[in-house]
Amino acid sequence: QVQLVESGGGSVQAGGSLRLSCAASGFTLSEYCMSWIRQAPGKVREGVATIRPNGRTTYADSVKGRFTCSKDNAQNTLYLQMDSLKREDTAMYYCAASVCYSGDFEYWGQGIKVTVSS
Repeated sequence: QVQLVESGGGSVQAGGSLRLSCAASGFTLSEYCMSWIRQAPGKVREGVATIRPNGRTTYADSVKGRFTCSKDNAQNTLYLQMDSLKREDTAMYYCAASVCYSGDFEYWGQGIKVTVSS
């Protein structure tokens, strides 16, 4: 019923760009805090970006200035524009929905791989 489906991942050279999409179904994306989370083997899970129902965004220091999180409420879709990619951005990227201020992610996507090479 509830689904978050990521797309747009792949391989890119350092300095390049990718745009991830997360299509939500079964719930209204605009009612949730929507986040991008990434994890690579040997690294701690990292919250990359969050966009709130009011459109306000927050970013991890590691991506601030390079990544932009946005959403299209009409399309029920979350986006992550990734520019100036670095090798250390290589990870599985997940979109997730949380009830704002709950501290708990309620819905998760399946994840999508981003590989940045030199």
